[in-house]
Amino acid sequence: MGNMNMSELYGLYLEDLKNIQDDLTRKVNRIREEVREEIGMDPVEHCLSRIKDEESMRDKCRRKNLPETAESALFQIRDALGFRIVCAFVDDVYTIRDHIVQLEGYEVLEEKDYIRHAKPNGYRSYHMILRARERFFVEVQLRTISMDTWASLEHHMRYKKEISNEQLIMQELKRCADELASTDISMQTIRDMILKK
Repeated sequence: MGNMNMSELYGLYLEDLKNIQDDLTRKVNRIREEVREEIGMDPVEHCLSRIKDEESMRDKCRRKNLPETAESALFQIRDALGFRIVCAFVDDVYTIRDHIVQLEGYEVLEEKDYIRHAKPNGYRSYHMILRARERFFVEVQLRTISMDTWASLEHHMRYKKEISNEQLIMQELKRCADELASTDISMQTIRDMILKK
């Protein structure tokens, strides 16, 4: 996840963002270790983080009618720094969430559970907005492998300019999301049965 000359927009704050990114990555890795010792397996399949590249952030400022400044990018828009934590099982998503809310130096400002309350199009994920160092925002998305796969495919299709049969495609996407959610529940049940042995 690239850094396209972001120093112009983020200015001196870029160093702060990188430090928070490194710190939270270390803390997530520590959580993974703790949970691995507890249950015998790594709860996280992979963890990605990024500082939103300058052009994307400038574009977002324009869409929100905000000046293209570091103040807008960092203190009015809340996703300059983003983490996506992908877990194998639904329970692991909530386990990681429970550890994140206890992290020192991070305050949870907002949580949205799109797993228990999926979006109308079928999108599922657990979203958190954290505040780091009492001023910087971090967006965290927690999801399972199947939720991540669905979101990635849906994202690719959304950026195709002209879609014929859009209504049918939306229905099929929703059906796929529901089937994947059902599979997630089944896989969780199987894992629970194995761990109880």
